[in-house]
Amino acid sequence: MAVPSPPLRVDSRPAFSDIMLALPVATLLLGPDNRIVDANVRAETLLNMARSAIIGSDVERTIRVVDADAPSHLWQLTQPVSAYDIRVHAGRMAEMEIDLMISPLADHDGWRVVALHAHSQAQKMAHRRTAGGSRSAMGAAAILAHEIKNPLSGIRGAAQLLDSGKDAGATALTQLICNEVDRIVALIDRMQDFTRLQPLNCAAENIYPLIDRAAELAAAGFASNIAISKRYDPSLPFALVNGDGFVQVMINLLKNAAEALDEEENPHITITTAFRHGVSIVRPGGRGNASLPIEILVEDNGPGVPDHIREHLFNPFITGKRDGQGLGLALVDKLVRDMNGLIQYERDTEHARSRFRVLLQMGLG
Repeated sequence: MAVPSPPLRVDSRPAFSDIMLALPVATLLLGPDNRIVDANVRAETLLNMARSAIIGSDVERTIRVVDADAPSHLWQLTQPVSAYDIRVHAGRMAEMEIDLMISPLADHDGWRVVALHAHSQAQKMAHRRTAGGSRSAMGAAAILAHEIKNPLSGIRGAAQLLDSGKDAGATALTQLICNEVDRIVALIDRMQDFTRLQPLNCAAENIYPLIDRAAELAAAGFASNIAISKRYDPSLPFALVNGDGFVQVMINLLKNAAEALDEEENPHITITTAFRHGVSIVRPGGRGNASLPIEILVEDNGPGVPDHIREHLFNPFITGKRDGQGLGLALVDKLVRDMNGLIQYERDTEHARSRFRVLLQMGLG
């Protein structure tokens, strides 16, 4: 006769310290006095220090930031912050480049969890390839711009000639054509200046008409057979954006989602907005950190991004599509960064959904 297994004991649940030690990312626990209270195995490897030597040390001395672009008060920040590609002297290691995420513990003033991601040599090589790829992409854009703008002007002229003014429906359609031609011309003008790294002209805007405009264009074209639903936060404040640039971001994300749904029986795209407190990033050029509370999610129920390209998804010429050029998401990343924002991709495996998250600064409107 089989002996039944004993019930799971409550005290068998792993403790926080056990979970932290097993984390696959270098992780530190900081106290209010900036001293390191705990460190996991990955942190020992990254810092090349024994855990006993790490614990009790001052984080500012253990991880010495040497990057001029990083804020000097990095370790005094009390809100969540992410700093990418910053140079540090970490522990007993030579200078290295890392991504650093600081997350305060709720209901524990001054206590923070720090995650450290060191850049591997393969990543550095990928960054070098990305720079070259970006130059190639922008060079191609400059060549194409001249060839595209001439026929666009012809299309606009033809639309104006077709508008007799007698049919209100036709007038609306020809006006839509003219507006979109103007927007594309403005976008091409912007792409010609891509390599000059000129900042976008941003202003405080209500993003809902911009999202609606992109969704209407999608529904009338490439997403005509896909259900698009919207879940708007009615209290969302104005965002600091470039209107045309933001519309282009939304169109590209919707097009990317629509293409991922080609073989789905019940394709569905959801656009969600929310206000997120405490999300911020470190801005380049030593300009401190920027709060990014405006969140826009574009979700689809497609199969998701292949694992082998996920880390390089926003690089030029990286695509998992058979006929894709790999420029759409690279342009999205460029435009969002030009608006001092951030874009992220994640896969919700529990609900089988892909999610692109755009985070933007709040505008004063």
